[in-house]
Amino acid sequence: MYIDSTHLSQELKSNKIRGVRSMPFKILVVDDHLGTCLSISDYLELSGYQVITANDGEEGLIMVNKHHPDLIVTDIIMPRMNGYELVRNVRKQAHFRLLPVILLTARTQTQERILGYQSGCDLYLPKPFELEELAAAIRNLLERSQIIQSEYQLSLQENLKKKESHNRKDFPNYEQAQLYESLTTREQEVLEILTHGFSNAEIGYHLHLSPRTVEKYVSSLLRKTDTSNRAELVRFAMEHNLVE
Repeated sequence: MYIDSTHLSQELKSNKIRGVRSMPFKILVVDDHLGTCLSISDYLELSGYQVITANDGEEGLIMVNKHHPDLIVTDIIMPRMNGYELVRNVRKQAHFRLLPVILLTARTQTQERILGYQSGCDLYLPKPFELEELAAAIRNLLERSQIIQSEYQLSLQENLKKKESHNRKDFPNYEQAQLYESLTTREQEVLEILTHGFSNAEIGYHLHLSPRTVEKYVSSLLRKTDTSNRAELVRFAMEHNLVE
């Protein structure tokens, strides 16, 4: 691995062109080999990234929880906790499930690569490798990660708007929404059938309940809606959108 100054200059310009974020991306490099760790860290820092390092998987996991990096570059064979274990532990945490991870290793067997992907890595880069290749992989994964996160946030916002719109349509005010939520599932079922003019016995037949049990649900509905009889209850339910 060596640092190509010409390519590095191009990399810096590329990052500036893409520079949508005001803060640099934070990358965690985990490797017990000091020389490899320094080479990668120096190159990435010169490329405009913020870099934090760890000597093994255990320290790496601590750094993940402490610094919340945007991407992890980790070796596999390390003391205390190897790269596979590190990735698995990271993926157990919901807010890190989309965190991009690159595994570095001298092991090139197919089974080793499969194990890496099964652990949850996004890219498996065999040693030796060129630093510019690693930089290109990092850039692509970060761009993809940003797109996924943006789409995810947009999806959450759209779902929230739909939910709010649905609530406004069904329940014009907060009190109505609260009232509907106070009804049990069985009370909602009884109310829905009751509005169609069925007797307690008929409601019980449809819901597999005894007429006496239905009567208890009707009494509860009268109390919660502050109505005095079935006719008032039906009118109240229709006016307040408690039934379809």
